[in-house]
Order: sequence, then C-alpha cells, then structure tokens
Amino acid sequence: MGTDFFFNDFLNYLEREKKYSSHTLTAYRNDLTQFHTYIQRIYEIDDALGITAQMVRSFVADLMNDGIQSRSVNRKISTLKSFFKYSIQQGLLHENPMKKVVSPKTPKRLPVFVEQAKMESLLVNKPEADDSFAQWRDYLVIELLYGTGIRLSESLGLKEGDLNLHSATIKVLGKRNKERIIPITNGLVALIREYLNKKQREGFIAPELLLTNKGLPAYPKLIYSIVKSHLGTVSTLKKRSPHILRHSYATHLLDNGAELNAIKELLGHSNLAATQVYTHNSIERLKEVYRKAHPKS
Repeated sequence: MGTDFFFNDFLNYLEREKKYSSHTLTAYRNDLTQFHTYIQRIYEIDDALGITAQMVRSFVADLMNDGIQSRSVNRKISTLKSFFKYSIQQGLLHENPMKKVVSPKTPKRLPVFVEQAKMESLLVNKPEADDSFAQWRDYLVIELLYGTGIRLSESLGLKEGDLNLHSATIKVLGKRNKERIIPITNGLVALIREYLNKKQREGFIAPELLLTNKGLPAYPKLIYSIVKSHLGTVSTLKKRSPHILRHSYATHLLDNGAELNAIKELLGHSNLAATQVYTHNSIERLKEVYRKAHPKS
C-alpha cells in the first residue's frame, strides 16, 4: 500500500472521528505531502512500511537547514507522530519510527497583548443611535472578542440562539465541538440588545450574530480587517489580529486577580499548560517595575 493511501485514510479519520476543522486538516495534509515528497525524492520510497527513524530525522534536519523555524518543524513532527500512531493502532505498521525522533527546542514566545488602558480608550466611544449598522457591528466585534476571549472561528459561529441576555451568558462551540458557557458584562448585554435592534431594523434575518453590511454571515477576512483597523488607532503592534484580543482578555483577567483555572475554563483550553503562558507576561511586568523602582536594581 502506498503512502498516499495511508494519508487519505488517516485524514478521513481526523475529519470523521476527531472532528478536526478544515483549516487543521489542510495543515495536516500539507505536512504529510511535504514529507511524502521528501522520502520519494531522497529515498525513492513510496510505502509507509519502509519509513525508518533515520529518514524522519533526515527530513527534520533538511527543514532546519532550510531555515524553517523550530515551531513549524515541531508542528510537522507532531503531524507525523499522529499519523504513525494511527498506523500502529490500525495494524498497518508494527514499529513506530517516531520513537527515536527528538523535537528541536523552541524559544518561549510570550503572548502579545494590548495594554488595558489602551483597550479602555479604544472602547470609550460607543456608536450613536443614528450611526450605521456597520459602525455598530464593528464596535460589537471589538467588545465581543475582548469581552469574552473567544476565538475568531467561535465568534463567526455565534448565533442569536446562543445568547442568553437574561442570564448574561453566551454559549460557544469551541475546538473538538466542545461547548462552554461564558459570562458577559451588563455593558456587553446592553450593546448586543442595541445591535440586534439595529440588525432587525435593517431587515437582516440571518441567524448568525455577526453579519456583513449586506446581512450575510461575516467571514474571517472581514473580522481581521475590523480588528486591525481599530487596534491601529491605539497600538503600534505589528500584529493586530483577533487573537491579540483573546490574549489581552486573558492577560488582563490574570492581572486583575482571576484564578488561572478559571481563565482556563473561560478560554476553553484543554489543559492548564496552555493557560500558564500568560503568567510569564505578568512576571515580566513585575520585573520591569522592580528594575525601574528599586534603588538596588
């Protein structure tokens, strides 16, 4: 059996059984195709049964020599580990070549965020009653992402039926189709009510919360554009994506005394390690305060 067969079977498994998103599946497919192309070109092997640990290490070394960052290399290694683990479970292979493959170390990258004072200044100018639907929608996008910490894909998936304005909560469908309930502020509740009234007056009937100017479901590029434009008025950060607002949400919660486990649940992280990265931001700021204020620093 050729490698392509194994890959397709594995990708079908990820889609049907693991419920991976199309974006994740594309990343897996690209990684596997790149590896397949490499072993065909270098070793003239077209069958997963013939792959050895040495071949995988050679592939990793080739990536590093091409200047591919350690983080990207490790993602490809993770893809191969998942693929070979699946092949073992299916009885297609008897020995896992990934057991002797060591992942390169990656430098710690702290989450980028917008300072709290700057976010407050950004959100101080709420739209007026006679402002356009687009202005209300854009303001809601910023308030929603910063006020809940939800991912871009989660915001696009929000429907009016996921809102419980009476209890001030929203229901979010996260990774692996895992639902979570997130509390929202009274201010955000009031904003959503006003936005929904504006949406109704425009005659828009789509169930999605966030819509285009024509009343169609919003799409990723639109949300990116809104966030980039608004953050550009208060921040000089090179990266001004929706995920920056998620980082800002988590960082500001932690700075204001929220427990790490609570932040983990709010963000929808599967383990605490993913949330702990935000503690490094707080520690770095404490160090900076110490360096500036202590006479012996």
